[in-house]
Amino acid sequence: MDPRESARSRFKRQVTGLWTFRLFLLSKLPIALITGIRIRALDDNSCTVSVPFKWLSQNPFRSVYFASQSMAAEMSTGVLSMMAIQGCEPPVSMLVTKVHAVFTKKAAARVFFTCNDGEAIRKAVDQTMASGEGVTIVCSSIGKLKDGTIVSSFEVEWSFKARSK
Repeated sequence: MDPRESARSRFKRQVTGLWTFRLFLLSKLPIALITGIRIRALDDNSCTVSVPFKWLSQNPFRSVYFASQSMAAEMSTGVLSMMAIQGCEPPVSMLVTKVHAVFTKKAAARVFFTCNDGEAIRKAVDQTMASGEGVTIVCSSIGKLKDGTIVSSFEVEWSFKARSK
């Protein structure tokens, strides 16, 4: 197995295991752990993350607070990005450079955010590794209720840059 593929598999196991994911959040994103964000599905091309409607994630208008939605949307793109940079030599850094959001319906229940840009993210990482230049990509994450109603959509711009050896 390709070393990068092996590293990606290890990362996927880490973030999809209940306790290892909780430890990951505790060490890296404690507010996401407290809010109740969960990875619901992850493969090479897509990631679905949910955020519950509960006391810690709500706003005064009895819906999921925009910051809680933003955290889950960014995580759906960020997990795919983190998975793509696993095992890269030279290492690749990643950074959010822009976020654009549109809120279309009140989110008064658990919201599921899905990003389907895994292939494009891997291509951006491969491009920065080949050229040594920074590469940006805009990833889309759509937030839906369980019944399929779209409540929000996000565009998260990621910047990738291969570090010099």
